[in-house]
Amino acid sequence: MKKYDALYIFVGITKDDALNANLEKALAEVTKLGGNVLSTESLGKRAFSRPMKKRESGVYVKVRFELDPLKVTDLVNRYKLVEEVFRVQILAVDEILEAKLVREREARAARAAAAAAKAEAEAAAATATEAPTAAAEA
Repeated sequence: MKKYDALYIFVGITKDDALNANLEKALAEVTKLGGNVLSTESLGKRAFSRPMKKRESGVYVKVRFELDPLKVTDLVNRYKLVEEVFRVQILAVDEILEAKLVREREARAARAAAAAAKAEAEAAAATATEAPTAAAEA
C-alpha cells in the first residue's frame, strides 16, 4: 500500500449535506478497491481561473488515502463514470520528503518555543531588576 493525495472538485453543490454524500460516494470507490482513507479536508468553494465545461466554480476537497499502486488507474477510470466528481487529481506522497518537512516543522516550532522562553526570561529579569530600584526610591 502506498499513500496518495487526491484533490477532488465537486460542482453544483449548494449544501454541506450534498457535499458529504458526494464525498462518501467518491471515497467508497477507494474502499471498494481495498484502500484506506486516512484524512479528508474541505478547502471550500473556489472560482476556476477559466470556465470549464460551462462551470465557474467548484468545491475542493483534499483526501489522503492508501491504495495498491496497481489499482490507481482503475480508480481514475471509475471516477470518469461517477457524475458527482467533476475533476480529480491523484498524486503519490513522497514519504521521504514528507518526513523531512515534518522534521523541519518540528525544528521550527522548537526554535520558536526557545525564543519565547528566552524572551520571557529576559522580561522576568528586567522586572526583577526594576523592583529593587523602585523600592529604594520609595
